[in-house]
Amino acid sequence: MKRAFRLGSGLALLGALLLPAAAMAKVSADKAAELDGPKLTCVGAERAGTPSGVAEFTGKWVGKWPGMKGEYGYEPGPYADEKPKFTITAANMAQYAANLTEGQKAMLKKYPNYKMNVYPSHRDFGVPSWVCDTAKKNATTGELVDDGRGATGIGGASSFPIPQSGLEVIWNTTTSFRPSTEKAVCDIANVYANGSVAWGRNKFMTYNLMNDPKKRLSFAEQRINAYFYTGYSLPERDKGYVAVGFQPNNFAKDHTQAWQYLPGTRRVRQAPEIGFDYPVPPAGARTIDDDYGFNGSPERYTWKLVGKKEMYIPYHNFKINDPSLKYADIIKPGVPNSDLIRYELHRVWVLEATLKDGVRHIYKKRQIYVDEDNWQVMWADNYDGRDQLWRISMITYHYSQESASFHRGASFYVDLIAGGYEAGYLVNERGNDWWRINQPMSPSQFTPEAAGRAGH
Repeated sequence: MKRAFRLGSGLALLGALLLPAAAMAKVSADKAAELDGPKLTCVGAERAGTPSGVAEFTGKWVGKWPGMKGEYGYEPGPYADEKPKFTITAANMAQYAANLTEGQKAMLKKYPNYKMNVYPSHRDFGVPSWVCDTAKKNATTGELVDDGRGATGIGGASSFPIPQSGLEVIWNTTTSFRPSTEKAVCDIANVYANGSVAWGRNKFMTYNLMNDPKKRLSFAEQRINAYFYTGYSLPERDKGYVAVGFQPNNFAKDHTQAWQYLPGTRRVRQAPEIGFDYPVPPAGARTIDDDYGFNGSPERYTWKLVGKKEMYIPYHNFKINDPSLKYADIIKPGVPNSDLIRYELHRVWVLEATLKDGVRHIYKKRQIYVDEDNWQVMWADNYDGRDQLWRISMITYHYSQESASFHRGASFYVDLIAGGYEAGYLVNERGNDWWRINQPMSPSQFTPEAAGRAGH
């Protein structure tokens, strides 16, 4: 669910106006010609592997791979029989420190049951040809607009396949190729420091309009980026609560619109503007803009592009979404079961987001790691107002045959200060309510009337 709201501070606007001119520049035709060539893939990643273990890009599978059995639903993936190359623990992490985030190091130190099983690196999944064509076009036409609160380009591929600034990279995570629709009944586990677990459950749907392959819409001309629907059946106090709405493409011209059906009043009301550090139900253990690692308007932060690094990140995590697993297999005290999470060495864009003067957010600084191949946030370390590492976002992705793209699965939000974590987007025990991707949807499913019907 992607939500955000308008800039409310003149100081933040001034900060945006002072962005360097390069942040607004388009890429030249000569530079764009490097896309889909011997050096760069069509979406801007480096093709070459590295001596240290990052795989060479092959992109040989699009939508299918050897051994795949179903056109939708859970698949173990093409690497299910692989064994870890090595395991990183608190005892040996100094050996791998250059390729670890500060959050990973902190978790290894704090939780004896946390480890990182590192598997061979693979870059075998490509994108459909129309995504390549869109990325090439966006390279010479995409630009930041309205002080970085909007971006141009055509939906279906990142606006800036050859980014020149941190702000362009974070916009790439919003405009990247991903499923056009998602539907599942998701379970949510809030695991507390004492080991107790509180459960939530919601029916979850999104319609990412800009990623609809039949539409190929322009960000500059289309008001709405994505619709969302969430309806809770657990915890009991939230049963019957429904929220629907949409997120805009340009946060200078619009803000997230949301409507809520409240079972206590049996009425649908327009919600106040929400976003940024608004706490997410049912436990408020993460913020609205923690979703996907980061989502929504980037306007409250200054985005520094640290550069590219080779990092151990969660990758090809089919197993964590396996319906044969029970939640008891996944949910453990302190951190989720590390044996179920696959790490690989990949190149990522490293961003440092610093809160601007005069605006509010519970996170003063964020370190965000964006995969070069799929432009998704794979990991985020978030710091509080005292510059203390606080919350960590671990987003596990697997390749979806339904959408021929990477799709988020189980997502974990670890609180290093309070202890415990939230595990969201769990579908292992949902049976027929497991993920369905790229199924036809329409805006009428996300209206206030739809919320009222669902609530009743």
